Amino acid sequence: MVETTVVDGPMEAAGMSGAKQRILVAMSGGVDSSVVAARLLEAGHEVLGVFMRNGQKPGAARASRQGCCSVDDAQDARRVADRLGIPFYALDLSEPFDQLIAEFTQAYLLGRTPNPCIECNRRFKMGVLLRAADDFGATYVATGHYARIVDRHGRLSVARGLDRAKDQSYVLFSLDQAALSRTRFPLGEMTKQQVRNEARRFRLPVAEKPESMEICFVPTGDYRDVLRERASGSLRPGPILDPSGIEIGRHEGTALFTIGQRRGLPSGQPHPLYVTRIEPETGAVHVGPRTSLMAAGLEASAAIWSGRVPEVSQQFSATVQIRSHHRPVPAVVEVIEPTQFRVRFEDPQDAVTPGQAAVVYDGDSIVVGGWIHRSLPCPVTEGLTV
Repeated sequence: MVETTVVDGPMEAAGMSGAKQRILVAMSGGVDSSVVAARLLEAGHEVLGVFMRNGQKPGAARASRQGCCSVDDAQDARRVADRLGIPFYALDLSEPFDQLIAEFTQAYLLGRTPNPCIECNRRFKMGVLLRAADDFGATYVATGHYARIVDRHGRLSVARGLDRAKDQSYVLFSLDQAALSRTRFPLGEMTKQQVRNEARRFRLPVAEKPESMEICFVPTGDYRDVLRERASGSLRPGPILDPSGIEIGRHEGTALFTIGQRRGLPSGQPHPLYVTRIEPETGAVHVGPRTSLMAAGLEASAAIWSGRVPEVSQQFSATVQIRSHHRPVPAVVEVIEPTQFRVRFEDPQDAVTPGQAAVVYDGDSIVVGGWIHRSLPCPVTEGLTV
């Protein structure tokens, strides 16, 4: 295991104490980013709050399913800034966000399952905001992510946050060295309960605000609502086929399904069925038993390495996470080429889904991440414990 030095964690280790810095804080209106602003201000820094408007209107279910970036969130962020006495700015990102949503929609139409939060972090929180930091003369951008930044032999890497239940390192794998050198995650060494306590200590008006649980432009919590709104004309009915190719039902559009899904499948079958393959080109949704979901590994592309890129064909042991709430599992990683890698799991994993990210860890630190473009089938699936 490669030894690491903490760059981002406690305020002192993160370079957030000592010399006064001008720091741009991405304020979402939630408790986490609000506490970041309060702690940095208390540490003696010049703090500027920035809110990113995505131009999306909240749905009726928004009050019970918190997201971020709504009009209400903007008002909460401003209230916190007023409470702290710091400057507050709102950036209109409605056009680039609309492009992100269009790509999100297109991915589903192509049979893939996207993770827009990863792209949001890369393009906006560590892209647009870093450029804004330049405009404001700020040294760093700070966010409320539960993650850390560490030094792995001279190269920066995102590492897991102390609070494993809240760890957000997976969605930050795409940050490059330039972004990481100017980014700070002051909550990396804190638990959610500690953050809540800090919010109460600072008497922040969002101290008891519910957590942001949904994709910001999916306020209902169901991505299908976005597809029906933005791509209803592209949804075509088609067959649902069992492992023998027999039609057992019909669907309203392949984009309304993801690998491993059970919802929306025909009932009354002798065994539970799961979506095993999606074919937008034929309009077919294939289903089967859970054993059909098992994969021996995967191949990923558009790889972003935290450290030195290994030689082609080089292999190394690591743990791999294949979706946001997936428990990392042991695997062997092989470099296909600098931008592609292959993963072979120690034990088969289910629902390896094209469009999701495969993130490779050495201990708590990210080594590389990339986008899954295909799964590797298991030679034998019978007898697997599922």
